Amino acid sequence: MNLEEAEAAFFCRQFTTRGAPAALTLDEFSRCISTGDVLVWVDLIDPDEALLQQVWSVCGLPQEARAFLSESTMPAVGQQAAHFWVRSIVVDTCTEKEKLTGTVLVCVAGANHVVTIHRGPIPFLTAMRHPSHGHAAIGSLSAESFVATVLDRQLISYFDAVADYEMAIERLKVDLLGKHGRDSLPELQRLRRWASRLRRMLAPHRNVFGVMSRPDFRPDEGRDADRHFVALDTRFERAMDMVEHARELVIGSFELFSSQTALRTNDGMRVLTFVTVITGLLATLVGALGMNFQASFFEARDTGFWIAIAGLAAVGVGAVLLGLHRRWF
Repeated sequence: MNLEEAEAAFFCRQFTTRGAPAALTLDEFSRCISTGDVLVWVDLIDPDEALLQQVWSVCGLPQEARAFLSESTMPAVGQQAAHFWVRSIVVDTCTEKEKLTGTVLVCVAGANHVVTIHRGPIPFLTAMRHPSHGHAAIGSLSAESFVATVLDRQLISYFDAVADYEMAIERLKVDLLGKHGRDSLPELQRLRRWASRLRRMLAPHRNVFGVMSRPDFRPDEGRDADRHFVALDTRFERAMDMVEHARELVIGSFELFSSQTALRTNDGMRVLTFVTVITGLLATLVGALGMNFQASFFEARDTGFWIAIAGLAAVGVGAVLLGLHRRWF
């Protein structure tokens, strides 16, 4: 791997409590990592083995964290001595309409450094890398606080996804109440799969945030670290509640679809019943006119025939007008 390829996958920023943050190169990174009064953040986007080995060597990261990268895609957390590492799933913002996808984000933290590894771009990490983000007081954060900040933004991706989902549900409800509500079934099925997929992505994080919120997770870092991780666990519970509420919304939309279908069926049955009654009435009148009595009316010939037809038409039109006035159909 040449230097240009390494720089493309490597981003490092040094945060101090004073002054603007500085973006570091690979060479500068190795010189500043030993400084105790700075926070160094390394962001690796789809790195190769050589770059990973260099970062692991310079930061002195444990090999258990290295193996953690390829074990699974399920959210998990681990720790050893002064280091801890977390694997989480970030919801992709630019995803296909029919499928919800996520990006695996791994954070490995030490005393004064944090390494984040992911396969594809993550919008909020890209925003944090932007120079304008340097005005935030990141330099005053510890490694634990910085990881808590990253994981909080990871949860925000679920909040944003639920917000988009709620808007889609509102549009679906409007369509269900319209004339073409029966055509909304494919969209309803898609949103149902979408809600289930979002819950399956978020629910496994329960063990991660539960472990991190325990007092014995980082006992040497003081109460500030505990406070951040406890707040993060509370934030996760709120996200779970919102996802569960999203599932209830789609179930309510399905009930609305069923109700609308039943109403349309009832309307159809009322029309058919009305037509049956009118047809029966006209058939009764025609049957009466066909009886073999020697009434003078039957001697009218063509004139009588057309009078009978006009009378049947008048009865039919009158019945229709009566039904419209009473709103029977």
